[in-house]
Amino acid sequence: MSLNKPGALPSQAIRDLIRAGFIIGADQENVRPSSLDLSLSDEAYEVEGIFQPQPDETVREVLQQISKKKHDLKKPLQCNTMYVVRLNETLKLPKQVYAYSNPKSTSGRLDLHVRLMADMVSRYDAVTPAGWQGELWLALMPKSFVVKLTPKQTLNQIRFFTADTRFGELELEIAMSQYNLIWRQRKQVPLKYEEVRISDNDGSMILSLDLSQDIIGYQGIDICSEPIDLAKNNFYSAKKFFKPVKKQGSFLYLKQGEFYILSTSEAVRVPPELACEMVPMDERSGEFRSHYAGFIDPGWGWGEKGEGKGRPLTLEVRPFEDIIVRHHQPIARIRFERMMELPDMVYDSQLSNYSTQSGPRLAKQFKIK
Repeated sequence: MSLNKPGALPSQAIRDLIRAGFIIGADQENVRPSSLDLSLSDEAYEVEGIFQPQPDETVREVLQQISKKKHDLKKPLQCNTMYVVRLNETLKLPKQVYAYSNPKSTSGRLDLHVRLMADMVSRYDAVTPAGWQGELWLALMPKSFVVKLTPKQTLNQIRFFTADTRFGELELEIAMSQYNLIWRQRKQVPLKYEEVRISDNDGSMILSLDLSQDIIGYQGIDICSEPIDLAKNNFYSAKKFFKPVKKQGSFLYLKQGEFYILSTSEAVRVPPELACEMVPMDERSGEFRSHYAGFIDPGWGWGEKGEGKGRPLTLEVRPFEDIIVRHHQPIARIRFERMMELPDMVYDSQLSNYSTQSGPRLAKQFKIK
């Protein structure tokens, strides 16, 4: 496949990179419509804090200089403790290709903070410049729950690019008309460009909070005792780890430092030729973080043949001060980007634990009633 076209690389191009030796140690089963799930190795350390390598040093060189102790992944990861784990994949990217990483949805819903660290890159979740080569590591910190991991599990995903094709205002207006990207979830009708709240004239859109359902979300119970084994799907009783947040009118009180699973009012529909990312809200919108897992694959809410009417996004919310939020309050920001080519798979054509969500959904390890 030619890499001369601008955009995000689709699934078939990622497989080409693996076959050509530009991505080493990857399992083709981990290829998604426009990303690659990165897998844990068995090399893990407990460290005193997260760090960044300087432009002339590798992550391993930093680890050799700081206080650390080897961690056996057979043992659970404790709350509020920082771990660094080497990933199985190493990269030797073509000169036109660079990459960024996002936590996977399950990591976000378990309040498991993950950040990618790359050799000689002094930014998290970035693999730049184009043509980068080196090892990849993952910084992990469980915040609400003790977790048990095993080698080859995947907690984050990496996306590859040849150019920045995120939409500006004109492209967004055209795409809104062409693809019906945002829908009113309850009425199942598409929103027009004029009805969507635009953020800072940079091609991003604002999504709002849904407080209309009987169960509007879940609040984590910070027990940090019984481990959650990420290999066990549909296994744990949610009531041991979360309490439901019931509808309380048009207001919701969020406590500083607590962890909440909530949902957007709007349903998002991503056509196969586009991808989408949740990006940080402006701090002037409030002192909170509304998501940890922010990437949305081509085909989300699209259906197998374009018959879909979108799907709401799950929010992983942590307030930094006590706040009162209201129904339809701005809560998240998304930005669409163009694929280099159509992927040979789309999200809604695959089996997924989150493809049927119509509101706040807990991680796949919890039993679905």
